[in-house]
Amino acid sequence: MSEQTVIVDGKKVSADGSTLGDFIRNRDVIAALVEGQAVDLSTPAEGVFEIQTIKGESDQGLQVIRHSAAHVMAEAVQALFPDARPTIGPATKDGFYYDFDREEPFSSDDIEAIEKKMDELIKADNPFIRSEMTKAEALDFFEGKSEPFKVEIISDLDEERFFLYEQGGFIDLCRGPHIPSTGYIRAFKLLSVAGAYWRGDENNRMLQRIYGTAFGSRKELKKHLNLIEEAKKRDHRRLGRDLELFMVSDEVGPGLVIFLPKGGMLRNLIEEFDRRIHLNAGYDIVYGPNMLRDRAWKISGHMDYYKENMYFTEIDGQTYGIKPMNCISHILIYKSKVRSYRDLPLRYFELGTVARHEKSGVLHGLLRVRQFTQDDAHIFCREDQLLDEITGVMAMIHDVMDVFGFDYAMEISTRPDKSIGTDHDWAMATKALRDALDRKGLCYEINEGDGAFYGPKIDVKIKDAIGREWQCATIQCDFSLPERFDMHYIGSDGDRHRPVMLHRVILGTIERFMGVLIEHYAGAFPVWLAPVQAVIMNITDDQAEYASGVADELKKAGIRIELDLRNEKIGFKIREARLKKVPYMVVIGDRERDDKVITVRGRSGDQEVMDTRGFISAIGDQGPKI
Repeated sequence: MSEQTVIVDGKKVSADGSTLGDFIRNRDVIAALVEGQAVDLSTPAEGVFEIQTIKGESDQGLQVIRHSAAHVMAEAVQALFPDARPTIGPATKDGFYYDFDREEPFSSDDIEAIEKKMDELIKADNPFIRSEMTKAEALDFFEGKSEPFKVEIISDLDEERFFLYEQGGFIDLCRGPHIPSTGYIRAFKLLSVAGAYWRGDENNRMLQRIYGTAFGSRKELKKHLNLIEEAKKRDHRRLGRDLELFMVSDEVGPGLVIFLPKGGMLRNLIEEFDRRIHLNAGYDIVYGPNMLRDRAWKISGHMDYYKENMYFTEIDGQTYGIKPMNCISHILIYKSKVRSYRDLPLRYFELGTVARHEKSGVLHGLLRVRQFTQDDAHIFCREDQLLDEITGVMAMIHDVMDVFGFDYAMEISTRPDKSIGTDHDWAMATKALRDALDRKGLCYEINEGDGAFYGPKIDVKIKDAIGREWQCATIQCDFSLPERFDMHYIGSDGDRHRPVMLHRVILGTIERFMGVLIEHYAGAFPVWLAPVQAVIMNITDDQAEYASGVADELKKAGIRIELDLRNEKIGFKIREARLKKVPYMVVIGDRERDDKVITVRGRSGDQEVMDTRGFISAIGDQGPKI
């Protein structure tokens, strides 16, 4: 073959080779970009003039490595358990998984054996070989291998050509790209096994999903595994039980949360803070019913675009929908009388409880439930007010996230396939969101096709204490529902005009936000949020009367306290309070009683002697300044 020249990462490289890999002499490179498309290094170089390399430590490179690791895992599983039929195995944000159809559950010993087999396959350094088949050939091939899940995938795709990848003796249906050979997987770990319905449909067969992760180096893998261990310690479900915050009962039903007294107090503190910031920002508090006649949901479009997520009931022969959102009641409040351009903007706020039909497989503690409360608000404004209202909400989000210590990033989600409204309205709504972010000088990404069915939105992703992202706040711009409900105001020209509607939440779902806070703070809430701010404990019965008096004084001052007068050693009482993550332990012995003072011990072990008034003042100074 004659020598040719290809531009690699901006530099001319000549080689007498037939594949892209012949032009790259760097083991850190695992794939390449040709005209923006990620491809294998085994791709023919003929006709290629410029490529960009993909290295293993890059985000795109990690996706390739993880996808390849999923294939190696499937090879290991089939070698050890021939009865396990493979289905799909994609890369994920933090790792990979593969689903298998197998009657007998995989045990922890099985996972260990699979991991050991993967080590062998990686050391063998087998190449990933790509081939191509027609649809008919691919169907025949996988039918011959008794792999019905692959056959179903091929049958459902409207394509005539299919790609297969082989490494060692394992062949899988896949578009690629993959690493050059199994030896490029340098650091991996299998994490867990769980059930998963085929194609996420609970009506389909239950499969076994093996999760794993892979990184470009052992150092990065170790860092990630440490993060997983830290996340386990912060798991809000465990802390919710240990700190007596909430429970979920089979007698009540999955996805329905019962808040215990301490969790109820935590929720109340969050909601009171939420109400205060909304009142300060000029919102009116409103309330709507929990169910509305189905004709309202037909007008809004929910019956056509959201029905599968709703619950319905029948009363006096009339169908009612239990609300999944609060917007319709707020629209009806707006329409309850004629509005002038001078009345706008109107801002309606409701801590509204809603219900959504979530599949049982996605329910997760407080983070994914079937009934929840949103700090929901709707702003009705003129088009010339729209930019100011969006930037006002963004400023509110910034101030609130600062109180809780969250960094955040933003993205704009655009029109989905199933949606209402005209292209013109969607374009105007999307432009308004872009312009608001640009005005504030904020960076953002575009999330194509993930908007609400009635309008585009800004999603705010907060980052917690250990770097995980959570989606909470959102701002949705809506020209469609005002049109559907024939909303109007009388303008300065005396004519009727259509208002614009903003749907927005700041904390989002209260339950979800509580779950995030529990994990963010690892249960050790700041003093102003702690359900119990201090435990007053005596050393002996001789101080019980004085301790009770201190407790009464703190209670009258609004301090949330518990009084521990048990006949237990003080060390035991202190350890128990620390396990409950209580901010302060007030220790009272003979000296404190005689001097009319208290010894205040913090969670970190530091302690100070002071009078009760000084302690009350110190706690009061620790609340948010909003």
